Amino acid sequence: MEYVARSFTFIAIYGISYGMVIFLISIGLVVTMGLMRVVNLAHGAFAALGGYLCTYLVTSQSIPFGAAVLAATIAISILSFGLEKTVYARIYKASELDQVLLTIGLMFVTVAGLNFFFGPNVQPSRLAPALEENIDLLGRSVQVYRLFVIAVGAIIVGGLWFLFEKTSFGARLRAAVDNRGMAQAIGIDVASLYSKAFVLGSGLAAFGGAVGYGMLPIEPLYPFKYLTIIMIVVALSGFGNMKSAAVVSIAVGIADTAGRYFFPNYGAFVIYGFLISYLLFRMEGGFRGKSA
Repeated sequence: MEYVARSFTFIAIYGISYGMVIFLISIGLVVTMGLMRVVNLAHGAFAALGGYLCTYLVTSQSIPFGAAVLAATIAISILSFGLEKTVYARIYKASELDQVLLTIGLMFVTVAGLNFFFGPNVQPSRLAPALEENIDLLGRSVQVYRLFVIAVGAIIVGGLWFLFEKTSFGARLRAAVDNRGMAQAIGIDVASLYSKAFVLGSGLAAFGGAVGYGMLPIEPLYPFKYLTIIMIVVALSGFGNMKSAAVVSIAVGIADTAGRYFFPNYGAFVIYGFLISYLLFRMEGGFRGKSA
């Protein structure tokens, strides 16, 4: 019984913390694909850039972890604003094939650039001393960092819920997701909304990459390595559905953690079994609910 309790504690805490990082990285793509209908396969590159910049500031410049996360998020958000205006705005009305080719090309460029400037190896992930400590929780030694990520993720989920449900920005965003033509007809500046949503999504991805670099190793192939998980969340959530994205991300995190815990040699395949089983029972694709 004690073994079961300890296993449950491990899977719950580590799975939820992993799921929170997945959510932070994926939510931007969930919203922007729902709003813009753009297949942005380079979304993971923003998370990788956020993680790289954060690790560089922490390890090479000795900047405190919190300040480094904030600086990385702001820097990548500014970069994404420039990319949206110069690159992404040109493909909003392009075909899906053109979108895939351009965005996967951007991802290849990012991978090559990271490999050139930082080398092919995994970057060191030094956390704040307080986050590296362990505490006993229900008979299990748990790293404080994992609890920190869960707390931060919960705050972000609450903040996004308030933004999408209780503000005029959220109302306009939901209107544009549901019916872009009608939103434009009633005077909503959809182009400006696109820019803001894109920057928000990219900033959240960078934030997730920065906060989660202690869990998801920072390496040049990062955008490719976690693209599948990101797309699983998008596919199961439904475009533009923030609540479902949070639920699916945590479910994916727990399923993946449980699979690797109980089946160390085959755990990497469990998440795909989870995906296939889910889609077989829910052919409509994901948890249903109102957008955003």
